[in-house]
This record gives sequence, C-alpha cells and structure tokens, in this order.
Amino acid sequence: MSKIAFIFPGQGSQYVGMGKDFYDSYEEVRDLFKLANEVTGLNLEEICFTENEKLNQTEYTQIAMLLTEMSILKVVRKLGVTAVMSAGLSLGEYGALAAADVLSDRDLLSLIRKRGIYMQNAYPTGGGMCAILGLDTELVEKACEETDGYVRIANYNCPGQLIITGEKVPVTNAANKCCELGAKKTVELNVSGPFHSSLLKDAADKLADELKKVSINNPRIPYVCNVDATAVTTNENIAGLLSDQVISPVKWEQSFKFMLDNGIDTFIEMGPGKTLSGFAKRIDRGAKVISIQTVEDLEKISEVCNG
Repeated sequence: MSKIAFIFPGQGSQYVGMGKDFYDSYEEVRDLFKLANEVTGLNLEEICFTENEKLNQTEYTQIAMLLTEMSILKVVRKLGVTAVMSAGLSLGEYGALAAADVLSDRDLLSLIRKRGIYMQNAYPTGGGMCAILGLDTELVEKACEETDGYVRIANYNCPGQLIITGEKVPVTNAANKCCELGAKKTVELNVSGPFHSSLLKDAADKLADELKKVSINNPRIPYVCNVDATAVTTNENIAGLLSDQVISPVKWEQSFKFMLDNGIDTFIEMGPGKTLSGFAKRIDRGAKVISIQTVEDLEKISEVCNG
C-alpha cells in the first residue's frame, strides 16, 4: 500500500485555462467557484479561463491558484484517494491546509484573497527576486552576505535552484556575485514584490490579524510547513506559522526530504504545471511523483496508488 502525500505548487505555474476541464466535468468544482466568487466579489471563471492581465498579478494569482488546487483536491478525494501527509510551496501551503482540513473552504478562500492583496501592496517600490541556478547553497548565502543592502535567500527549491529576494539593486548585485562564484545562470523573476523577506512585514502583520478571525482546526493529517520544514499536528501554532511564512524563506527541499524520511513513497502534485515534480527529481531521483492538472491525468492515480 502506497504512503501518499498531497503536494501543491506555488505562484508562477499559473496559466490561462487551468482547471477548466475539472470545472466542466464536476458539479462540486462549479459549486466551489460559486463560493469563491461570493467570498471575493470576483469573477474567477473569467480570471482562470479567459485571456486577461489579472492572472499574473499577485492579488489575483493567489486566489486563482488556490481555487484550482482545491478543485483538483475535491475530485481526487471523490475518487477515494487519501493521503497521510500534505505540503505546499509558499501559496501552495494553503492547498496543504485544505488537504488537512485545517480551515473551511470559505475561510481558506477569504484568507488567500487577502494574502494576495497584502503581499502585492506591502512594498510599493517593488523590490526584486532572482533565481540562482547551479550554485551551492553556501556560496549563494555568501554572495548575499557580502552584498550591501537587503538581500537573502527566499526559496530553497531543490539542489542547484535557489531564489533570492530583497531590494532591487542588492538582488541584482548579489546575482552578479553568484555568477562570479560559478552560478550557471541567474533569472530575474517577474514579481510584484520581494516575497519571503522582512520587507513584507506589513503584509505578515495584516494576515496575522485576519487569522485571529477564523476557526483553525487540528490538522486531520500532518502538513509540513514552509517555515521550519517539520510536520504540524495541532492547531496551536498554525496562525503564527502562516503569518511568519510571508517573511520567512520557503524550505521546500528540506520539506520534501522530511516527507521522504517519514516514509512517504508517493507524491501527488495537484495544480497547474509540474514544478514540484521537477524539484522532486532533483532532490531524489527515485521519488515517485505524479502531477494532476487535467481530468485526463486522473487516470494515473490508480496506477500509482496500486503499483
């Protein structure tokens, strides 16, 4: 019997039309969209399914991504597939919360809509983020430490792929230092803020206030949080972890290894793209991962779970 974890991608893998076939095929997905529209006052069918500029703006991306992930989760659960653990990268941690039944659908959708707005507006001068490819973590940390101004690692994605974040000029300068130290490539990210840095403290504080207003349940299954890459099993510290997550590095590589070390042998990625599946192969070549982003992909589940 497979020991399954549900995993959920973060911002950046969104695309127009994501989740459309689930919406067309399943009434519970249409009901979820109806609830999301009611909670947010948005037309999420339009944002997710039609060509528009909003989908790549943080305040809309986050709600659209989570809605897609929750839609796929509902269908996978309907097929009788269960997990013993969940995790998600950045925004995807809210998909993991859904899988662990930590918050109601209404509260999840409301919180992620506000999180997106708070994060987009927290640092008006923009800041910057940059992917550093092919350089050891210690050398990326060294480049950040030796750069004047605020810059730090934002994401530990997988071996050879880190994201740095901070003030725009220091991020550029640190990326140049990384190249001097042997990085294969650096890629400036098209983002609206220096995410996962203390420059977003205002967003973290506002989210903390919102988290006080919702009912947080004990997780039905453990979920692995981004902040410290360990399993959360009670509701005691969840609000603090979620607000801290906005300003803390995302420890995805460490989270994935934690799941492997705790006996997870099958990972089901739910959401647009195959980002986490790609990271998984870089972390552990033997990791068994499938990506579910279309209804057709559901055919893979029986093969993986019974294989």
